[in-house]
Order: sequence, then C-alpha cells, then structure tokens
Amino acid sequence: MSSARITFYGAAGEVTGSSYLLEVGGSKVLVDCGMRQGADSDRLYAAPFPFAPSAIDAVVLTHAHVDHSGRLPQLVKNGFKGRIWATDPTIDLAAVLLRDTVKLMAEDAEWRTRKNSRKGLPPVRPAFDERDVEDTLKRFEYAGYDDRVEVTPEVFLRFRDAGHIIGAAMSELWLNDAGRSVKIVFSGDMGPKESAIGRSPTVIEEADYVVIESTYGDRAHKSLEETRREFRRELGAAIQSKGKILIPTFVVDRAQRVLYEILRLQRSGDFPRTPPIYFDSPMGERATRIYEKYIPLLSREMREYARAGQNPFCPEGLKYTSAAGESRAINETGHAIVLAGSGMCNGGRILHHLKHNLWNEDCVVFFVGYQAKGTLGRRLIDGEKQVRIAGEDIAVGAKLHTLGGFSAHGDRNDLLEWAGSFNHGTVFFVTHGEPRSSESLATGIRDLGYGAAAPSAGVSYSLDRRDEVVPAAPGQAVPREIMDREAVMTMLSEISSETESLREICAALGDFSVLMPLLESTRMILRSARNMKR
Repeated sequence: MSSARITFYGAAGEVTGSSYLLEVGGSKVLVDCGMRQGADSDRLYAAPFPFAPSAIDAVVLTHAHVDHSGRLPQLVKNGFKGRIWATDPTIDLAAVLLRDTVKLMAEDAEWRTRKNSRKGLPPVRPAFDERDVEDTLKRFEYAGYDDRVEVTPEVFLRFRDAGHIIGAAMSELWLNDAGRSVKIVFSGDMGPKESAIGRSPTVIEEADYVVIESTYGDRAHKSLEETRREFRRELGAAIQSKGKILIPTFVVDRAQRVLYEILRLQRSGDFPRTPPIYFDSPMGERATRIYEKYIPLLSREMREYARAGQNPFCPEGLKYTSAAGESRAINETGHAIVLAGSGMCNGGRILHHLKHNLWNEDCVVFFVGYQAKGTLGRRLIDGEKQVRIAGEDIAVGAKLHTLGGFSAHGDRNDLLEWAGSFNHGTVFFVTHGEPRSSESLATGIRDLGYGAAAPSAGVSYSLDRRDEVVPAAPGQAVPREIMDREAVMTMLSEISSETESLREICAALGDFSVLMPLLESTRMILRSARNMKR
C-alpha cells in the first residue's frame, strides 16, 4: 500500500500563500511556495518554514504570481538544492516578478529600519536578497504543456493549461510507491471557461485526488459580454467626469486585459478619444512583452489580432512610465487613466495615486481583481470612509466600482463544471479560498456525488484511500507558534481597522459617556498584552 500523503502549508482557509507538500516513499515534492498577502503586515519577512528546505527534492510551480512563487528565494536561501519545474512563460514571468519583489522588500526594509531606529529597535532585514533570487532562477527547469516528466524516481508530472495567466498550469502528479500508484491533480489557479485572453482550462477526467482552488467558489461572475457592457458604461461615465481614473491592477494578466478592453472600445467607435493612458509600473512593460511573446498560447481573439499584424495590448494614447519622476508627473495631468500596482493596493505606485486622488469626488477607482482580507483594496470596497496612506489620513470621496467579470479566476459554475468531469470516486481537497467560499464549493462538489474536504492549515492527509479522507498521524501540522503568530498579526490588523472606523464616527457622537469606559478597558487589555513579553 502506498505511503503517500499531503500536507497543506498554505492557501488553506485563505486565498494566498499556496504551499502543499507531497511525500511518497523517499521523495518530498513541494507544489508552489507562495507568499502570504493581506492582513499580516509582516508578510514580506516570512516566518521560518515548517519543514527543512534542504529535505525538499523538487518544487512544482503552477504559475508565477507571488502568492504561489514569492517564497522560492527564501527556500533556496535556506538550503533547497533541487529543481523548480514550470512552463516557459512561468519561468519568464517569475524572473520579472521575483526581481521586483526583492526590490520592494529592500525598500520596505529600509523604511521599517528608519522607523525602528527612532524607537531604539534593531534594523529589519528582508527574508532574501537579489543573490537569492538569481540563485533561484538558475534552478528552474522547463516542462511543456502535456509533456510527462520525471520529477523524482517516485513522482511524475504533466502540466495542463489552466487558462489563468500566461503559462499557468494544472499539475497532474503520479506518486509511485510499493507497487501502487496514486494520481493527484492540482488545479492551480484556474481561469474561466469563457475568457478574452486565456484559453479554456483543460478538462481532466481521471484522478484519485484533486486539490481545487475556490477563490470564487461561492459566487458567479457576469458573462464576458455583460462585463464588457458594464465596463463600456462605467468607463464612459468616468471619462465624462474629467477626473483621474485609477485602476489598481496586477501587472500580469489583469493589466493586459484592461489594455485590450480599452483598445476594443477605441476601435469599435464607442470611445474614439480617450484621455491619456499611463501604465505606471516599472515591470509592467516587461510583463506585457512576455504576453506578446507567447500570443500563440492565448485565446483565439488574441491570435486573430496577431495574425492581422496588430498588438492587442497597445491602445491609442498608452504610455509606460518607469522613473519615479515620471510617475510623480502624472499628478499634473488632471484627466487620465492610470494603471498601477499593486492590484490589492497593499504597496506599489497605486498608493501614491490614491493618496493624491482618493479624496476627489471626480476620481473613479476600478477594482478589477480579488482583494484579500486586510488589504487597503478590501477595506475600500468594504466601505471604509477614511483610510491611512503613507502616514496621512485620506477621506474617501472617489467613486468606487468593482468589475468581478475581469477576474482571471473561474467562478463557482466554472469550478463545478470542471470538477464534474472527473471519474466517480475522486476525492477533492478545496483550498485557495476564504472559509465561506471553500465550504460552499466543497458542498457543491459533494452534491455532485464526490467526497470533498476543506483542509485547515498545517493538516496532513493520507492518500491511501479514496473512499475516506484520512488525516495523517498528529505531529505533521505547522508548528503551533507559527499558526498563533499569523492569527495574532491578522487580529492586530483587524483591531487597527476597527479603530480607524471608530475614529470616523466619533465626530457625530453627542454623548461620549458610554464610549469612554469601553475604550479605557480596551486600552488596559492591549497594555496587558504588550507587557506579556516582559
């Protein structure tokens, strides 16, 4: 009987931080090694790995987004010596994203160190540096779609097109031990069945186990045509306002999608004239060039543009800005469309533009991607009326609009249709979603007649039986201190958010007699918590 098992070290009960460890016989293979994003303000200075990096034989990377790849340099720095399997576009994009990540980490560490020095605290050091990134890039190994490759003598891999971002792959893995083979499929981040840029996700029919994402496992997107009508209507209204149009965007896929949709509107005659379009991201142009390089791997729409000798990602009036001075100069342009990262507003140049425009009622902000809990983007769409950006309190006067149909993730219907193609008896592990979303999708999969579980972080499962999802022996979970630390950091972020919300309503209160005792009690509790270290 096989000794295979899986441990969920990330993206369990949350969307980001994907990391799954497979063990079979003498092999240990990590699927993704992602960075957490959201409420944990220390996300760039990640906790130690709950396993020995030097003991990992290989990594299978589903795609380049940093919530799947961002901790790879830290893994290498701490002793990983194996190969990192990925598709060609993923390798190209990972080079862009990881080099940008280490730059942002260095800048953030410098800012935190200055802040700490004023408090007499030690300097802050990033989790890894540029040398670690370059060492990581040397460990990448190419595998094409539909090629079957040997990862270790006991583990074989085949990538299939996931339709998410360029190069994104589902991973079919065969785990062979003691004369028995177990097949497990990782959906990775899976794109919608109907997409403007990507191809439809590959249908797979046979597996013993499937790890399926659930980012939008509890909701449906609008159709492609409905989304395009909505964008045309809302962008037209925004252009009429004559203010800044800000689009916080992930510079991989979402930015290219927005550029393409603006191009379509220009060529259709709906918007013969648009304001200047600034793609304000140092790596935005590099990422777009990678998309242009791999157009044969994209949708039929994209391939038709290429055959006609046209660039689908270059609307009229587009300008890339790289230097910081060019970015600041956009402030002098009263009416413009500005695309900038990060997509969740938790860093990058979009913060600069929000700080200077969020208060303005003529400004319009389009959210075109998922906003994780605790990020500034999530707080804005949840209705906060005042936010703190770069040390300054900013009133929210701008119009905010969310375009869920622009997502590069499939919705509930897409996920259930894909899951329903598998053979009877397949067992599903539902991950990469907030708890409500994961549980909702797991229920939907059970309604289709399959077994399904939504694992907690740090839990191991035996892969010996499909008719019963069996937890492995205790002691394989993430160390309790790491789990507790992440929970505490999340809670502190939520407390900070509640404090900002309370500050807003204080001006409207006429009687503070009830509120003050509550605040005094809260302060005493927080002081007691702070003094625990002593």
